[in-house]
Amino acid sequence: MSLVSAQHSRRSGAASLRKRGAALGLLASACALTLLGDPGTASAARAQATAAPAAAAVSAPQLLGQVTLPSGTSFQETAFGGLSGITYDAARGVYYAISDDRSQLDAARFYTLRIDLANGVPRAGVQVVATTVLRNARGRTFAANDVDPESIALTGRRTLVISSEGDASRGIAPFVREFDLRGAQVATLPVPGHYRPAADRTTGVRNNLAFESGGTTEDRTTYVTGTENALVQDGRTATTTTRSPARLLRYRLSDRRLLGELVYEVEPAKQPTRAGGSAGNGLADLLPLSSTRLLALERGYSSGVGNTPRLYEVDLAGATNVRGRRALPADLAGVTPVSKRLVLDLATLGITLDNLEGLTFGPRLADGRRSLVLVSDDNFSATQQTQFLFFAL
Repeated sequence: MSLVSAQHSRRSGAASLRKRGAALGLLASACALTLLGDPGTASAARAQATAAPAAAAVSAPQLLGQVTLPSGTSFQETAFGGLSGITYDAARGVYYAISDDRSQLDAARFYTLRIDLANGVPRAGVQVVATTVLRNARGRTFAANDVDPESIALTGRRTLVISSEGDASRGIAPFVREFDLRGAQVATLPVPGHYRPAADRTTGVRNNLAFESGGTTEDRTTYVTGTENALVQDGRTATTTTRSPARLLRYRLSDRRLLGELVYEVEPAKQPTRAGGSAGNGLADLLPLSSTRLLALERGYSSGVGNTPRLYEVDLAGATNVRGRRALPADLAGVTPVSKRLVLDLATLGITLDNLEGLTFGPRLADGRRSLVLVSDDNFSATQQTQFLFFAL
């Protein structure tokens, strides 16, 4: 979901965008494909350091191309869009992408996609091959507005960990739950009570700033999620002049145990260029590189500037474990946040960027590098689109 709802209307007029007569089985003919060079051509910006970790192993990704899909298309009688998270299943050669539809247009769901990156670029486009509806512990679909699914990650059990932001305005807590590949809920991962939004809104997650992100390590043993901005009791949201102390939650998947909570400082938003305009920035997704290192996607929006996504390398080593602390101390006194290094400011790519929210590794490329896939949430808005960006890393 977009940070600045005034600029990116989430659901306004969404019903009118549902072109149910349009078949979407094979999207190659319905999408725009842009190829931006061969995998061996250096075209990405150089990394810039900001409080760099001791060992910085990630270089700036090289953009290979993009695919865009128009808002308002449909697949299997569902409104296709709102893709907020994505994960890769190497065993099946497919991707699972979660829609953040709050069961308002259709039942909460994820899509199965095929993207052939054998040659480094998806010359056949993006194929949507299946829709899977999520079902709660009772085996029922989620009621409208009871869930806000935002991230999705494959585990070693061949299940999916899906996070929900909840709805702080209605007192609905965020969750982290495990589902099988058929969409049935199989387990719940523990979330501390201080994340639950209080009725007076003095504690807990802020509305639409909760568990937007989530990813598993490559060995599928550890899962990490995080709040998009600070808990109410922890500090302010990100402004054009201040960072926001979000929290990361790290789980061991073998027994679904919460191992720790760490502080992640979300960067300030870009200054709006439009008089009286709004601005915001938040943690959109996480992609673990190892048990202590990960990639973080921050995405912002500023009036007159547009979308401002940035990719960071994050090191958890040396960060203070604040597990169990209901509130963080003022100015983070005595708390060491995770360290970060800017890997890529996507504004330097020279292309129009949509509301990028999800990232995942794909298969190895022919030259041995990893493919990296980013996807945007179109908010089911006629003024946006679903954008896939493909990189070599």
